[in-house]
Amino acid sequence: MTEKPGVLILTPFYEPNLGGVETHLKDLTNYLREENKYKVYVLTYQPIATKTKGPYFEKYENVEIIRIPWIGFNLFHKLEPYPILEFLYTTPWLFLWAFIFLMFKGKNIKVIHAQGFNASFIARILTKVFNKRFIASTHAIYEMNLKSLMAKMVRWTLNPANKVLTLSNASRRELIEVGLREDKVDTYTYWIDQEVFKPFDKVEAKKKVGWEGRFVVLFVGRFIDIKGMDVLLEVAESIDKEICFAFIGDGPLSASIEKVSRRLNNVMFIGKVDNHNLPLYYNAADILCVPSKYEEGFGRVILEALSCGIPVVASNRGGIPEAIDRTVGVLVDPTVDDLGREIESLYRTSEKLQEMQSRCREYAVSRFSKKNAELIVRYYDG
Repeated sequence: MTEKPGVLILTPFYEPNLGGVETHLKDLTNYLREENKYKVYVLTYQPIATKTKGPYFEKYENVEIIRIPWIGFNLFHKLEPYPILEFLYTTPWLFLWAFIFLMFKGKNIKVIHAQGFNASFIARILTKVFNKRFIASTHAIYEMNLKSLMAKMVRWTLNPANKVLTLSNASRRELIEVGLREDKVDTYTYWIDQEVFKPFDKVEAKKKVGWEGRFVVLFVGRFIDIKGMDVLLEVAESIDKEICFAFIGDGPLSASIEKVSRRLNNVMFIGKVDNHNLPLYYNAADILCVPSKYEEGFGRVILEALSCGIPVVASNRGGIPEAIDRTVGVLVDPTVDDLGREIESLYRTSEKLQEMQSRCREYAVSRFSKKNAELIVRYYDG
């Protein structure tokens, strides 16, 4: 029997770490497992942004996951605003493990699929040393000064890649402006398991989570400043108190949100929720709000909510405008006034909200199905 070609997915982040990238990579490995065309290895850290831990070694069918023990203190969220320090914090240890892995498994690996800039920097070196195909996926808009050290590092890292895959046209334009060739950069889109994230009875969903009779605006994401929870909490304080706000996620601002929830009756701190339980909360909500204050890469939670039939009020930043249109959501500046106005408008205009709700599922199925995985995997074979 001919041995399957090997693919190494190299990433600092993977489940059980929380986040859109982690969920996407779980979907990608599931797709590759089902297709069964490749032998897939995932080399990653034990979670460095949450306290949850996963098994160091995990194997099922044609997929093997190796989670490297993390030797640093949990400083990741504090260093995120400082790209160079964050790079130095996360890259060297992963580089060493990737080098050792390829020393022993290199002959079985055809392509290294690097996730994000740090993993791509490692892959840029190791694909030359071990003569492997190099695919880089980006999950963010870097907001670089074109003359900065960061821009030079991005050019040096990504130019040798066989293909660079970005989540949005906004990200693609940024990389081309930095100096990558247009034919080098392509776009892909996250996808959602439509059999998991799907609509079901809203009254029953609200009952199960204890939101009976409440109009709920839901936030799902990492509890870090750039995600805009502070803005949404200000909206909760200034808006009609019949409108409730629920916060699902984890991160360094958890305690602050929980403190506000004890003061305001219309704020509910839910905290961490396992992915398989998220569809219940989406269905129990009336609106998803994504108040990101930065150039968001795409916003996976938007796709999940739309698949469950939930409209979105979101920041007009980064790749978010490419994820929704006016038929299923509203785009605004991430300010208290703009977010509050649109949320209250949907609360008071039930016909408009119901019309949006009726379109969400079809919109999601047509744009965010598993066929999007083909946009990535087609580059594995050259």
